Amino acid sequence: MQRSAVPRVVSIAVGLVAVGVLAGCAGGGAATPTAATSTATATVTAAPSTASSSASPSSSPSTTGSASSDGGSSGSSSSVAACGTSSLAVGAEAGSGGAAGSTIFHITLENTGSASCTLQGWPGVSFVGGGDGQQIGAAASLDRSSPHPTVTLRPGQLAVAPVKVVRAENIPTSECSPVTPDGFRVYPPGSKTSLFLKDEGYTACRSSDAALLSVQALVLEGQATD
Repeated sequence: MQRSAVPRVVSIAVGLVAVGVLAGCAGGGAATPTAATSTATATVTAAPSTASSSASPSSSPSTTGSASSDGGSSGSSSSVAACGTSSLAVGAEAGSGGAAGSTIFHITLENTGSASCTLQGWPGVSFVGGGDGQQIGAAASLDRSSPHPTVTLRPGQLAVAPVKVVRAENIPTSECSPVTPDGFRVYPPGSKTSLFLKDEGYTACRSSDAALLSVQALVLEGQATD
């Protein structure tokens, strides 16, 4: 009876060792999910850094905007808002003078706001009259052969758009139906609100078939070629 007790003790010891080994394996397996969770967390944390680096091109327009603040620019800046009509004043200045049968003058848009803003493209231009701003004849066609940069205007700075006006006197009266306008209606690019430029020095045609006006895109003052 005493001899048979030894193997039982050994068996019990072996069994305890086996249990310990299994427990150790189970403990080692539990570490793996912890490592995986840590890796996943690092990946999610890293994602905003990737997004920030991909957004870095937005810093380029800021540099362009800084350059434009030194004297205006034909480049754009996403941090500079488009000029609203309420922050613009319309005016006129002499152009190249034009050729026989037409004249060229510059419509000017001045930034009267307190911050820089941008303009890009062609203003809408038409004759108006009757004392109530009623459009006369056809609106100006857009001269798309001219440059059309995005212009950044500092406060007080001007953008200009050359306007060609064909002399109504060169068109038969029956085709023109001439009338003296009160001036011009001017829509800044992208705006649904217009400005009025008083100028009674031209003759307009009531007939919309007699196209008298064409306009180039806005550029900084001093950069117009006409």
